[in-house]
Amino acid sequence: MAVADEISKTIAQISQDAADNDDLIGEHQDVLLSLAAGRLPDGTVTFPQRPDIPLSSSALLVNGRDQPQIGPEVIKELHSADRVDLLIAFVKWHGLRLIEPALADFIHRGGTLRVITTTYMGATDLRAVDRLVSLGAEVAISYDTYRTRLHAKAWLFHRRSGLDTAYVGSSNLSRTAMLDGVEWNVRLARAEQPHLVDTIAATFEDYWNDPSFERYVPERDRERLEKALTSERTGATALPIEIANVDIIPWPYQQEVLETLQVARDNHNHWRNLVVMATGTGKTIVAALDYKRLREAGKVESLLFVAHRKDILTQSLATFRLALKDRTFGDLLVDGQRPATWRHVFASVQSLKLPHLNPDHFDMVIIDEFHHAAAKSYSALLDHIEPVALLGLTATPERTDGADILHWFDNQRPTAELRLWEALERGMLTPFHYFGIHDGVDVSSVTWNRRTGYDMKELENLYTGLDTRVDVIVQALQEKLGELDSMKAVGFCVSIKHAEFMADRFNKRGIPAAAITSSLDSQQRTTVLQQLRSGEKKIVFTVDLFNEGVDVPDINTILFLRPTESATIFLQQLGRGLRVTENKPVLTVLDFVGHQHKDFRFDKRFTALTGIRRGKLKEAAEAGFPTLPAGCSIDLDREVSKIVLSNIRQAITFQRNELIAELRGQSEVSLKDFLHETNVELADLYRGDRGGWSSLRRAAGLESRLVQDEAQDTALYKAIGRLVHVDDTERLDFLNEILTQPQPPSLAEANFKQKILFSMLNTAFDPNKPAAAIEEHLRALWANPARHEELIEVVDILHGGLSRFTPTVKGMEENPLRVHARYTRNEALAAFGVERSRSMVAGVRWVPDQQADVFFVTINKDEKHFSPTTMYNDRAISQTIFQWESQANTRESSGPGQRYINHAARGSTVHLFMREDNKGKIYDYAGPMTYIQHDGERPMRIIWELAYPLPAEVFHYAKVNSG
Repeated sequence: MAVADEISKTIAQISQDAADNDDLIGEHQDVLLSLAAGRLPDGTVTFPQRPDIPLSSSALLVNGRDQPQIGPEVIKELHSADRVDLLIAFVKWHGLRLIEPALADFIHRGGTLRVITTTYMGATDLRAVDRLVSLGAEVAISYDTYRTRLHAKAWLFHRRSGLDTAYVGSSNLSRTAMLDGVEWNVRLARAEQPHLVDTIAATFEDYWNDPSFERYVPERDRERLEKALTSERTGATALPIEIANVDIIPWPYQQEVLETLQVARDNHNHWRNLVVMATGTGKTIVAALDYKRLREAGKVESLLFVAHRKDILTQSLATFRLALKDRTFGDLLVDGQRPATWRHVFASVQSLKLPHLNPDHFDMVIIDEFHHAAAKSYSALLDHIEPVALLGLTATPERTDGADILHWFDNQRPTAELRLWEALERGMLTPFHYFGIHDGVDVSSVTWNRRTGYDMKELENLYTGLDTRVDVIVQALQEKLGELDSMKAVGFCVSIKHAEFMADRFNKRGIPAAAITSSLDSQQRTTVLQQLRSGEKKIVFTVDLFNEGVDVPDINTILFLRPTESATIFLQQLGRGLRVTENKPVLTVLDFVGHQHKDFRFDKRFTALTGIRRGKLKEAAEAGFPTLPAGCSIDLDREVSKIVLSNIRQAITFQRNELIAELRGQSEVSLKDFLHETNVELADLYRGDRGGWSSLRRAAGLESRLVQDEAQDTALYKAIGRLVHVDDTERLDFLNEILTQPQPPSLAEANFKQKILFSMLNTAFDPNKPAAAIEEHLRALWANPARHEELIEVVDILHGGLSRFTPTVKGMEENPLRVHARYTRNEALAAFGVERSRSMVAGVRWVPDQQADVFFVTINKDEKHFSPTTMYNDRAISQTIFQWESQANTRESSGPGQRYINHAARGSTVHLFMREDNKGKIYDYAGPMTYIQHDGERPMRIIWELAYPLPAEVFHYAKVNSG
């Protein structure tokens, strides 16, 4: 086989050369198909069957009389393949039977077969799946047909020669589809369409590593698969909660969160953790299973679960009882109800009497909707208690008032995150169709306060005096929904009066409606909700009652009838309609937009909704948000598009003179408070020639200390600007320590790690000078007290974690880098002892002294266009698996090639830094990684395993697809 492999490599090289030189290819593009596979007993050499379509050609197959059929062609493809991947919605016994002998032979001679399929519609045959496994295939199955409706059908045949082929089309693995059905299938050849075959391979790998597709082991999973298929055929609802055996079975994404919490406690001793999960993804289930595991391990027993409303507590208690298989578990402490034993208490925050509560009475405390934590009642509780384990739950960690809620947690960051856009991408929520509709109302003259927004009374008077706006709303509903019979809608209003006005006007127009507000008692609210569920009412209007806790899964239409600047409130209200139900293919969202006050902010809403970083939001809005999760869309009418784009541009490119005027009006105010009052991002103060905080104060007449050296002051401004991305707590602690000293510190007195931190700091002041120059820069900083104080304030803001919520972890003992923190290239290299950046070949730097390879990867190499020829070279296959393509000339036998392959045996390390596109200068540190395997050379395509899973927001841009 060694000779055969060498010949195979030679053929691959000829194929590559032929691709570069048309003269080497014959008129019919014939190439050598394969090597001899074996001999018959009489010594006759056998060759694989030759597909009717050359391996170097592409074609369309329609099962016609005078052309190849896909079934026989698949059999012939198997004869020369080395690996096969099959993505198929249905696996049928009679279809498998046609190709079984060829599959058995393929696997017998060492071929590997991976199959992804589903239980959708119950069409798959159980015995066909079992037969595949018995033949030696690996099979992955999606049981969740609500969230993972796989309709794709594709074969991918891998060959060591490089002559890979793929079939993509309509044929499932059934007898009809393989032989005589009216089917369309495209056969693609890598020789002609390499980027398309790469796309198919990359997407299959994504699915294979997606937790939604679970490995099938017959002895363990046959009963589950049989039940799922039967359920689909009979139309029974498949629930994540298996009521039959009273076990809660977590969805894969919930299991990931549970495992992350376990790692945080077991590996990092972090027992105060925050979990961020989008509304509708089962935060309470996660909390119940987390408590159950800790209880069974003997770590905790007593429990306090805190929320602010009775309905939330009642629902949560029911979930815990189900998870623990104990119908008597827990007591309520709310509305006069008192617990019997005070062992497992579900309490409203208002009912707790802190002076009488021992701080360590409860082993575990769970706080639901933790974004309320900055309120006095919650903060008093959190400051008082001393539990073994604290668990915070929220969908939105960003407080509307900017207050810091993260300091109660060990890492001052969420331990686990599942944001709205990630939940949508994973199919855990119903896709939304968002329509921005111009309502013709000008609210720009309504009284505006930077902290509280619009004057609610003025908005109420405006909206309740406009019957014409109601006509616009009803017309939009009829146009977007077609008919209103199946509508179950919620409209969010500015006030109780506005909600009652809307209900009255809808009823007068023949649309059954009701207002559900705090003016109704609990029984009245329950009745209205039941009427909405049954269809007796088509729409309810409310103010904020539906923001949290109220669960009406059938809601399929959301109306935003007031300007909502808060991303937190917007996402809570949107989440009321995102729960997955059988008869809800999509959530329709109608947002009625008028001309807004110049300081109103749309960017926060759309960033939270889409996961698109603020700097790229304008570009995305101009393009119509083309990269949303599968099934989602944002459609802004012409006028709304103008309003939103103008607003986003203004938010990103604010006028310095406006801020100076604002600062004069506020007089003495801290930088932190000023940013909050003006809704300005910290980084915005340090772009271009805006001058930073002390320059603004000087221009506003609030800074009397004169600048002795203008050039030096400008240099310090730029240096501070080069630090505003820092989210590494160790670096921030170091900065705070040296900045609060009366004199600038000496580099000579620093220990090894401090010298590295000084070197990293030096890159902000002057990356072209050696680290020793930092002492000169620090002396200049101390000589400029305004800039010195400014940097202290900046560090304080960065330490507050106002801008990022990604947990960072310690990566290496002697190196101060923290995994998942963000660094410039110069900072990263300085951490590895490289003081000044030199040019690097293809973003790779080998650091001999550290025995480390440092990779700097740009995921989207052409951010202007969808570029299929380059976008699959460097990418995340899963949150722990990364594919990287080496420099163009790297061979397996070369020095770098051998260093990559054998790094673990040689004691060297490999580190990954990546950014979304080449516009940004900041890289996300993905941490150390380990070689798994590679294929090809010049370049080598290497698969690495990351030591730490990628955070959601990084995985979001680093993976191939968003579906």
